[in-house]
Amino acid sequence: MPAKTEFFLMLLIIFLLLQHESCIGSNVGKKKPGPPLKHPAPGRKQGSGSPPPSPGRKKGSGSPSVPSQGYPKGYSNIFDVLSYGAKGDGVTDDTKAFQTAWQAACSVESAIVEVPAEFRFLVGPISFSGPCQPSITFQIDGTIIAPVNPRAWGPAGMLQWIQFIKLNAITIQGCGVIDGRGSVWWGSSDCEISSQKGQQMPNIKPTALRFYGSIGVTVKDITIQNSPQCHLKFDSCTSVKVSSVTISSPWDSPNTDGIHLQNSQDVEIHHSSMACGDDCVSIQTGCSNVRVHNINCGPGHGISIGGLGKDKTKACVSNITVYDSSIGDSLNGVRIKTWQGGMGSVKGVSFSNIQVSNVKIPIVIDQFYCDKSICSNQSSAVAISGVTYENIRGTYAYKAVHLACSDNVPCTEVVLTEIELHPVERILQQPFCWKTYGQAQNPSIPPIYCLHAGNPYKNPGSLQSNRDGC
Repeated sequence: MPAKTEFFLMLLIIFLLLQHESCIGSNVGKKKPGPPLKHPAPGRKQGSGSPPPSPGRKKGSGSPSVPSQGYPKGYSNIFDVLSYGAKGDGVTDDTKAFQTAWQAACSVESAIVEVPAEFRFLVGPISFSGPCQPSITFQIDGTIIAPVNPRAWGPAGMLQWIQFIKLNAITIQGCGVIDGRGSVWWGSSDCEISSQKGQQMPNIKPTALRFYGSIGVTVKDITIQNSPQCHLKFDSCTSVKVSSVTISSPWDSPNTDGIHLQNSQDVEIHHSSMACGDDCVSIQTGCSNVRVHNINCGPGHGISIGGLGKDKTKACVSNITVYDSSIGDSLNGVRIKTWQGGMGSVKGVSFSNIQVSNVKIPIVIDQFYCDKSICSNQSSAVAISGVTYENIRGTYAYKAVHLACSDNVPCTEVVLTEIELHPVERILQQPFCWKTYGQAQNPSIPPIYCLHAGNPYKNPGSLQSNRDGC
């Protein structure tokens, strides 16, 4: 290779490294499930020297404006929050700047809202609403922190901190952090004294990041940590992809689910790590065609479908696949839980190639779920059928299998194959089944003899009546 060519190649490599030095440097010591970003920041040309100014940032000007038609080609779609008044010092309230940047980006197709690295942005409760031009990217390379002043949340509190509503093709990505600073919300009581002397945080705790009524949602590479409640929620969304995301909060932080799905279809969650105080992935009513794979879960409560049917409601869940994942130091492994008194159905569920380590109960169906001290007995239940467990291996701390189904609406077509679960220490609890119909194929460890053969429904219509509307 000619010396001149080698020289220019070396210059290009040095430039690419400098482009990402700040982003990578801000994440030193942070464990990420996926590889680091290897491309320049979106919208910036390789080999163009220093990064261009962000649109709307004019020296000596007042409030920023939307870029004009004559802005240099290739940069007119970038909306840096610093250009819209954000300080990024971790103290100044940057909520208004974020909202203004969003409003400008909303009218531009393929816009990029940039949250730059090496800054710490204090942002209060905020909604990024559509309809907007499609294909907006929120590039989060810095850190976004939630307020810990109770006044920021109102007297009753709020259900969400950051939410995206009614959007088409929205992407959240970057090597940055969304930090809910939830420790001020957690405690032995519903409220805990905050850092503001004599003031209390509201009873209602917010979800850190929520998407509602959107199509084509992508979340990748970011870290979400210490949410006051659920970390990442998708409600009434279609075509959702989550990858290479890290979610973390203390194991004893209450109700801090990792990812919560409800009324959402065509969802894929993969190659991500979750450690939290509740379910790593929680799949609720209205969900179908969901794939979860290559997940590292724990500590937490495992990967769960439900609870479904609370307060005599109808729940419909179908075509759920969980595979090639690991669950460790967790309350449960893979679980389906429903309340007594509900209706509807869960059908077409597959759990396969799951490695468990020190999990209290790795395989769970619980149709008597109750998170209160007393729950009354009910005759109706959400029907559960067509559930397979294949190649579930590892260690458990209390019981390998717990399948507790409804007296009046038994579970059917439950299949367990290639189960190999060993106790962490000597365990006297044997696999438990109640009103569970199916089969355990191949020799299993421990032996599972408690399943009933056949189908309890002499009249198929009696089962179908529970599935009406699903």
